[in-house]
Amino acid sequence: MDLSNLKPAEGSVKNQGKRIGRGQGSGKGGTATRGHKGAKSRSGYSKKLGFEGGQMPLQRRVPKFGFTNINRIEYQGINLDTLQKLIDEKVIEDSVSFESFVTLGLAGKNELVKILGRGELKSKLTVTAHKFTATAKAAIEAAGGEAVTL
Repeated sequence: MDLSNLKPAEGSVKNQGKRIGRGQGSGKGGTATRGHKGAKSRSGYSKKLGFEGGQMPLQRRVPKFGFTNINRIEYQGINLDTLQKLIDEKVIEDSVSFESFVTLGLAGKNELVKILGRGELKSKLTVTAHKFTATAKAAIEAAGGEAVTL
């Protein structure tokens, strides 16, 4: 190795390409590859989200109706057949609480849990949740269990 055959390591130098908008002599002066006139040729141009070239955007074309109640309380529903399946698989024994629903992945830690009445419960079970449907509560108590509201 000597000074006549020195070169940078493979992949360390990237070809920078032509510098745009640096005068006519560079070959990329004038309009600087932006074409003539129009919004896209100007500095500071940024297309608005959902912009469709001046056509009425989808967001404004689609009819809107109904409303969203800001006071609505959302519950994560868990059915009795899900609880029975957990008992059959020996995941839970005699009681199940909100914390166990979270650890089992049936509800998120910031969600409210409501026990729903689909399916049937064969074993005695103490269920702790935020809310119960009337059929679910009746089915739990009929099986000899207890429904505890948080």
